[in-house]
Amino acid sequence: MIDPRADDIIGDDDAPARGMMFNLRDTGWTGRLVVFLRVMACVSMLKGLYHWAAVCGIIGEEGGFEAHIPSWQATTVFFSVIDLVAAVGLWLVAPWGAVVWLTSTVTMIVVHVFFDQVYGTDLLVIMVGALAILAYLALSVLAAREHPR
Repeated sequence: MIDPRADDIIGDDDAPARGMMFNLRDTGWTGRLVVFLRVMACVSMLKGLYHWAAVCGIIGEEGGFEAHIPSWQATTVFFSVIDLVAAVGLWLVAPWGAVVWLTSTVTMIVVHVFFDQVYGTDLLVIMVGALAILAYLALSVLAAREHPR
């Protein structure tokens, strides 16, 4: 019986791992930054949809959106819009997407730290937001060093 792959130009050592979409070890810092931005785009989209579910009354307390204080309502509408805009910009790896995402993340941290009457103080949200910003800054610096001008 003849092996149909016997005459392949690409050997088994050179072929990409089957089932893997990408290999992070072979990509540079720019590729890792793109993957990070795409993951943050998915997270931002989920956050935006969560806030829209609160606005539409799908989730939350009895009485829906109108039962909350005006500061909670304004903050929730703000995050429902800005998180989805950030998700689109991050997925496109556009510079404005990172700016909108940073604005959204810093604003969420500020709301949890200084305006605890709106959402309360959630240390997990504060720490995850701060770590995401630090990871973005580190990856951005490493990607910029990879491509000197």
